[in-house]
Amino acid sequence: MLSKIRESIVKFIHIESSSSIVLGLATALALFLANSSLAADYFFVLEYNILGLSIGHWINDGLMAIFFFLVGLEIKKEIVQGELNTVKKASLPIAAALGGMIVPALIYFTFNQQLPEAKGWGIPMATDIAFALGVLSLFGKRVPLALKVLLLAVAIVDDLGAIIVIALFYTSQLKWIGLLVGLFAIVMVQIMKKIRMTSYFAYAPFALVLWAGILYSGVHATIAGVILGLLTPIHFKDEDKKLLEPAAHLIKILHVPVSFFIMPIFALANAGVEININLLSEVTSTGLFKGIFFGLIFGKPIGIFLFSFLSCKFKLAKIPQDLNWIHIFALGNLAAIGFTMSLFIGKLALTNDLVPVAKLGVLAASGSAILIGALSVYLTLRKRS
Repeated sequence: MLSKIRESIVKFIHIESSSSIVLGLATALALFLANSSLAADYFFVLEYNILGLSIGHWINDGLMAIFFFLVGLEIKKEIVQGELNTVKKASLPIAAALGGMIVPALIYFTFNQQLPEAKGWGIPMATDIAFALGVLSLFGKRVPLALKVLLLAVAIVDDLGAIIVIALFYTSQLKWIGLLVGLFAIVMVQIMKKIRMTSYFAYAPFALVLWAGILYSGVHATIAGVILGLLTPIHFKDEDKKLLEPAAHLIKILHVPVSFFIMPIFALANAGVEININLLSEVTSTGLFKGIFFGLIFGKPIGIFLFSFLSCKFKLAKIPQDLNWIHIFALGNLAAIGFTMSLFIGKLALTNDLVPVAKLGVLAASGSAILIGALSVYLTLRKRS
């Protein structure tokens, strides 16, 4: 059982590392399109309306719901049988993730208090696991597996924190009819589980009803994906008493299309921002840019290291045997690569006129964090050898 879990973790890390290249290319393409003669066409396509929603909305509210479904599945799997399934194993990732969310948010708020931009405090709280693991993959097998696993666990808790933040703080005015429709879909899913329905296609109509209900309610539609992921059982017996593992099976099915199609499409649609050299100094001096940049670059490593150290100091957690505090510092620098979730929260939190500045902040911070993270891992490995 342990070897099977270890094998799935290694496979997960390999896919995430590889997808970071595609994600980087999609980001580069988005920046090229937004700053070329094709810029008007690029933004026109994203705003083109289909069935009441723009293509950009279909990507952010529709395709990303599948991404969040995968996130929900991974959270459920980690909590039930992974690195978060006992208090002892979960304590350090939870402490590290909390520090990596609280300190960046405080730094951001310091730069933007009493401004409309203050609502964006959730932007620097996120970690992009694909880019972070992609940087680690540059150093091959020299990187301790325990460091990769800890980074993965911290990112999972980080994602859970981001989901809670989105649900509680970035929700527009609630429409209870939408929530009731969503509740009906959840009840139907539970009933189908009770009668041992095993066909994924049978659940699909109620998944769409849940998504539509949540979208109409004012809660961001991607939360429907998380709910479905958490409702998916780890183990499930069919009518013939045969033991199935739907969560693991769905993760296996979805991981490649999400990593190599949905996330790059999201990056292509959201990373494009016009870079005006004449206004760059003005933009970088804003509290919004500084809050995001310093929140990620300094807040993430400081928060992760500080909360990890305190949790171990007070014997609430224990650092893995193969790691030391230099590894935790390197992990904190890698976690400063915000990107996907940071861009996503920026779109939810800020008005349209502020989103381009937020994008520049996220891109500048994430790009810097990639370089700093790679350097810190290199120095850590050299110290280790």
